[in-house]
Amino acid sequence: MAIARQVLCLCAFLSVPHARAEPIRYSVAEEAESGSLVGNLAEDAGLTPEQLSARRARLVSEDGRQHFRLDRASGRLVVAGRLDREELCGHSGTCMLPFELLLANPLQFFRVEVALEDINDHSPVFPEERITFKILETSEPGSRFPLEGARDLDIGSNTVQAYSISPENEYFNVSYGSHSENDKSVELFLEKSLDREEEAEMSFNLIAVDRGSPPRSGTTEVHIIVVDVNDNSPVFTQKIYVGQVLENSPEGSVVLRVVATDRDIGVNGDISYQFSQAVSQTDNSFTIDSMSGEIKLTKPLDFEAAETHELSVRATDGGGLSAICKVLVEVVDVNDNAPELVVSSFSSPLPENTAPGTVVALFTVRDRDSGANGKISCALEDQLFFSLRPAYKNYYEVVTVSALDREETAQYILTVTAADAGSPPLTTTQTFSVDISDVNDNAPVFNQTSYTMYVRENNVPTVFVGAVSAADADVGLNAKVTYSLAPAEPAERPSCSCISVNSENGHVFVLRPLDYEQLRQTEVTVSASDAGSPPLRANVTLRLVVLDENDNAPLVLYPAQDSSPPSSELVPVSAEAGYLVTKVVAVDADSGQNSWLSYHLLRASDPGLFTVSAQSGEVRLRRPVTERDTVKQKLVVLVRDNGKPPLSATAALSALVLKDFSDVRLPHSSAATEDEGGSLTTYLIISLVFVSLLFLISTAVFVARKVCKRQELKAGHVLYGADNLQSGLADAAAAGTLPHAYCYEISLTTGSGNSEFKFLKPILPSLPPQHSAVGQGPDDEQDFPCVPVSTEDMAPDNPGTLSAGHFNPLSFK
Repeated sequence: MAIARQVLCLCAFLSVPHARAEPIRYSVAEEAESGSLVGNLAEDAGLTPEQLSARRARLVSEDGRQHFRLDRASGRLVVAGRLDREELCGHSGTCMLPFELLLANPLQFFRVEVALEDINDHSPVFPEERITFKILETSEPGSRFPLEGARDLDIGSNTVQAYSISPENEYFNVSYGSHSENDKSVELFLEKSLDREEEAEMSFNLIAVDRGSPPRSGTTEVHIIVVDVNDNSPVFTQKIYVGQVLENSPEGSVVLRVVATDRDIGVNGDISYQFSQAVSQTDNSFTIDSMSGEIKLTKPLDFEAAETHELSVRATDGGGLSAICKVLVEVVDVNDNAPELVVSSFSSPLPENTAPGTVVALFTVRDRDSGANGKISCALEDQLFFSLRPAYKNYYEVVTVSALDREETAQYILTVTAADAGSPPLTTTQTFSVDISDVNDNAPVFNQTSYTMYVRENNVPTVFVGAVSAADADVGLNAKVTYSLAPAEPAERPSCSCISVNSENGHVFVLRPLDYEQLRQTEVTVSASDAGSPPLRANVTLRLVVLDENDNAPLVLYPAQDSSPPSSELVPVSAEAGYLVTKVVAVDADSGQNSWLSYHLLRASDPGLFTVSAQSGEVRLRRPVTERDTVKQKLVVLVRDNGKPPLSATAALSALVLKDFSDVRLPHSSAATEDEGGSLTTYLIISLVFVSLLFLISTAVFVARKVCKRQELKAGHVLYGADNLQSGLADAAAAGTLPHAYCYEISLTTGSGNSEFKFLKPILPSLPPQHSAVGQGPDDEQDFPCVPVSTEDMAPDNPGTLSAGHFNPLSFK
């Protein structure tokens, strides 16, 4: 049970690389009340009460008994229960109660020693309540009669210091002195000769007093019988007998023999031996032969329980005279106890990212033998990743010495051997099975640094274009890889929503048809994440390239080329050569060299006044402006791409040469500026009226068209012919959003279940062919006959529209 309690008390004890060299020492008086303050342990250990609570401070002792309690809130060390010095330390001169203060996170402990100070809580006690002496009347004054002294469990000044007789007696006095340093004797001292005829018997009290505060005393009654013969007491050959016996000696073994002699003869010279009822007699391990004085064992002794035994032997003659001697029996230790290894703490499984120097196991070893039989050495067998090091006194810890890798070794078997130095030596082994738990320390790894996939425009929805793959070296959830599209960074352009990645197998799909003129290529970041905690992820760039042809002319963005008059740029007369008038901005939806644009001055009111940068489109003055230059200059800039054949567009713009920009608001500055200002105002008014009329006409046409469509739908038959759609399809083809123009007829009858679409051949054969799906080229064009389509194939929410599921990659014919 003691070992079990020790294991339970130390199960949470975790060691630190270095403990405090000197213990923290306190002293407290025995029998202190529970809760009495011993000292401020937190302050003396350099800790705060908050640290005690946070680090789960506790007190641990080797024997498992808790004599003190730690108040975590204040850091004070207080008495946990009754402390009896005599019970804990016996008659020892010092009484030290050692224990450890254990802390966690990080692991640390402090050695604490509390000295238990003796108080005068025991009174002297005589071995017998009544002592009877038979004293010859012929005894001379000055004769001494030995007494069994009183035993006081206290020490120092609290033990017996003096003896006295009460009431005072004219015949006897008490003498308390020492024959040697460790042997104090009590004797009755005869001061006056006895006369049996005057007083045959007498009684008085023998009082033993200590010097405690307050002093305590013990009393025994001494009864004196005066006899008139036998005037010689027994005398031992030795005052103190010392014997040695092996702890494994069997029952009945002779320890030693005491011898006493008496000069009397006859009955007065017959001596018998017996153990006196001394307080020091604590067990019945010995017996004495009353006639021979041989002391024998009644049971085997245990060195670990008691190293010495003190006996008191009385020799009594036939006349009642006696003598007392002491017998010290020393128990000789033999190597009969194997080392004990008690595990205080063991951590398994151990994460593979454990740092070197981490404590895996903490254990204590002890051997109940003494001397060489109790010296223990510990060894760890054949390990490169762990080592054994002493922590404090008989504590050892198993620590890691290098990094662990579960992917290389998942379990370590550690064997610790503890051996004593006896002859033959006794050993104890302890095996630790350390499992290495997986830590999510390996991120998924893609089999490529980047992926490039291709798809042709007008692809089939949800078309498979490729797959990404990543592997993880961990196990379990730490190795389960899922794929997803990583969100774009706030500073980056949002990625295309047309790409999807299967989270289980990494297959990449394009969700909707793509148009190269709208999207040439896009890059997304594919993330592979494991299921660890926290999860680790790896990213890879996936680039999707849309294949296209050169079918787009340059588009002028600035200046705007709409039906309204072009805006005029203001040029001061003081402008020098190189003055930036404006910049023509154009784009081409194609890619590669088909999108390389060059700018050329096609026409100008004064060609020698302006120059156009072929690369940037910047319009600058070639020379300074002179007064002979006209106020209003008109220019036409040609924008041409680098395709074969090249496609081009023109940009018209105008410039006003002014002496001062305020001239725009001064109508009477000069005749020329007046005419030009009036013309400009007229142009602006005409443009405004034209735009307004165009907006009203467009609105009216739009409303009328809607009304007509509704009426035609009600009639149940709608026909779109080549004449109706030619212009619209040509525009759509020119914009690049529809690969071919189609004529189709829709026959709808209210309530009819067999209405059909009739798909006809293309009506615009001159339009450039477009690739319609992945893997098709210009030569893959085919003519398809009219295919009847039932109204059941139409979208349910719009009877006049085909369902998306029936718009397959076939080109309209």
